[in-house]
Amino acid sequence: MRTALRRPLKAIDIRELALEQGFDAVGFAAAQTAERTREALREFILAGHHGDMGWMETREAERSSPNLLWPDAKSAIVLAMSYAPADDPLAALQQNDRATISVYAKGSDYHELIKKRLKTIARALVAKCGGGVKVFVDTAPLMEKPLAQAAGIGWQGKHTNLVSREHGSWLFLGVILTTLEINADESEPDHCGTCQRCLDVCPTKAFPTPYKLDARRCISYLTIEHKGPIPRELRPLMGNRIYGCDDCLAVCPWNKFAAASRETAFHARAELNAVRLADLAKLDDQSFRALFRNSPVKRIGRDRFMRNILIAIGNSNDQTLVKSALALLEDPSALVRSAAIWALSRLMTELEFSSLRDEWATREHDAVVLEEWQAA
Repeated sequence: MRTALRRPLKAIDIRELALEQGFDAVGFAAAQTAERTREALREFILAGHHGDMGWMETREAERSSPNLLWPDAKSAIVLAMSYAPADDPLAALQQNDRATISVYAKGSDYHELIKKRLKTIARALVAKCGGGVKVFVDTAPLMEKPLAQAAGIGWQGKHTNLVSREHGSWLFLGVILTTLEINADESEPDHCGTCQRCLDVCPTKAFPTPYKLDARRCISYLTIEHKGPIPRELRPLMGNRIYGCDDCLAVCPWNKFAAASRETAFHARAELNAVRLADLAKLDDQSFRALFRNSPVKRIGRDRFMRNILIAIGNSNDQTLVKSALALLEDPSALVRSAAIWALSRLMTELEFSSLRDEWATREHDAVVLEEWQAA
């Protein structure tokens, strides 16, 4: 990386320390965002593109600029760590009886690992230079990607994610805000050119225009953030993606320069690679928590996870999975039962499903589940 610690901070080389802590890139920016970034956030929220993510609206003012989140902040130290996979993450989409989990969620949860290392750097900074610091890893109203672009680490591509010439689309970001003044690096210009592979590959057409995302159509949002039944018109487009979606990241041409992550904690756990849908459909709450004990998947809870599994089962065209869906018609969760109905409507013949509905619909009292029986 061309970035380096600049005066007046003479006592510590943040870049060297960051590399020692396993980060792949570091840059510096003022603790503020450009007016166009704040306007884009406002447009995103006014259009309703944030969907169920109400926290984006309630804390919009703080999110719009770091110095509104923390008025004393003068500079942002932006650090990036690669989680690039060793193989093609899109290959699993062809295995209809298996589950596809986003690359970042098949290893250990990045939040704790990165936060711990950010704190190490922050402590060293304070010890040598004084001042105040706060560390952030995707858990506060802070727009990390615009800061990363301002710090010269990469640019926000047409899919709205950060792209790096060295690391492609596979970067976790962390930020240290400080009251110290650090000379800012040059921002990274946009290198997308006329390419729009990320827009063309999106299964649900979640990008109304380049550089704009409608989260309500994004599979990552639908499988992770969305709490209720997934809109029926989007379900067939989700394939076997049960947690997140890597399509727009994986097709980016800049990934040809990305080497597999050197952080072993981010390497895919064997038990989360191409897992059988039939096996995942058997998970109760306890076994779900055990399987995903150190994975970000755990945070969506077993019911939403099972909803996603059943949509993948419905898209599998695999008759052997009927048994798995039938077993979940008795699940305590209405969300799971309604998804099981949809899956069965896709796998059974019309006569078989009609007979099933006659038998089961009279037992149901939940309005959401009854609506699914009627719609199916």
